[in-house]
Amino acid sequence: MPHHFGHLWKLIPHQDPRILGGVAAGILVLTAGTVYYIRSRRPTAEELERRRRENLALIGRITDGHLVDARSFNGEDSISPTPDVLFYSYRLAGVTYNCAQDVSTLPNLVLGYRIDQPVQLRYDPRNPGNSILVSETWSGLWFRQSTIPFPSHTVDQS
Repeated sequence: MPHHFGHLWKLIPHQDPRILGGVAAGILVLTAGTVYYIRSRRPTAEELERRRRENLALIGRITDGHLVDARSFNGEDSISPTPDVLFYSYRLAGVTYNCAQDVSTLPNLVLGYRIDQPVQLRYDPRNPGNSILVSETWSGLWFRQSTIPFPSHTVDQS
């Protein structure tokens, strides 16, 4: 034990127990507050996934691929017009990537999908397996004009 802690340790038995209890309680409250602050600022899994999609929608390169399958979270084939997970495949530099994206939080953006339909996707050139079919601001699914989920930008003629 360092020398300066030895002097402090000798003083502790002579202190009022209420002061020692107050110091211990203060340290405990400060520690608990610090832990709460750090944990409350940690993003949730949903927030991390939203950030990943947002980043790929902004900086990801675009390539062609195709839808392979649509499933629900329990692994069954999805017959729903808005599946939970879309599986897709694409090829870059001679390597075929088979990926899946949880689209359960983006149901309006996948409405009208078709298996084996050609798609575009965005991928990270530094990690080509990191890719998306849809995000809140971008979609690589090709739809007929009547099913496009994004609002059209028309000028009001009134």
